[in-house]
Amino acid sequence: MTAERIRPLFTGKSEKPVRKPGRGPGRPTAAVIAQRNEELLDKALDFFLDNGFEATTIDAICNALGMSRRTIYSRYGDKETLFRAALQRGIEEWVIPVETMRGQERDDLEETLRNIAKVWVANMRRPSVMRLARIANTEVFHRPEIAEYLWERTAQTVIGYLTDLFRRRLRPGEAEIPDAEDAASAFLILVLEGSIQLVIWGRVPDEDLERQITYRTRLFLKGAQEPPPLKK
Repeated sequence: MTAERIRPLFTGKSEKPVRKPGRGPGRPTAAVIAQRNEELLDKALDFFLDNGFEATTIDAICNALGMSRRTIYSRYGDKETLFRAALQRGIEEWVIPVETMRGQERDDLEETLRNIAKVWVANMRRPSVMRLARIANTEVFHRPEIAEYLWERTAQTVIGYLTDLFRRRLRPGEAEIPDAEDAASAFLILVLEGSIQLVIWGRVPDEDLERQITYRTRLFLKGAQEPPPLKK
């Protein structure tokens, strides 16, 4: 699925009448407004990550930024919409672009897959990303649209890239790899998500994590490089 088809978490407030060209006296420039909005989303996400959705208040965010409630409500309308906008921005910074994963490709497929896993693990070890992953995992139970957005922006993007990789390189010499997408999903669950969970919820020494990535990658390849069984 392309990024253009992904339904965003934040779609903005309802349309307002078009403002006449020019700025009123004393109005901030568009650049200043954009910068302050980024500061607002960053600070809001910090509060949501530290305190959770329910315990976070608009007043606390206002006090931390020196921004009026009127300004926040004029931009987002309510706390729920602000949460969605902040979470969406955080997820976009969390996502590893396909170009980055493609840049990890080497002649040896095992090395390529280990490199990809290490890139994802290194990204997840960033404190802000770990907090984001935890709150996202919590909120998906209350807000199914967050689960859908996370799947499309993270898992589905990775599966799409890995499917292409496995069609090219999983079993050299075969004209077609009919199970390439199944193999991509299996690698995602066994190696990527498995390693990420070790980082998020456990305290795994670097050498153990490295060993786990190598072991799981080889385990995956041993099964995936065998031709799929013939259909009866």
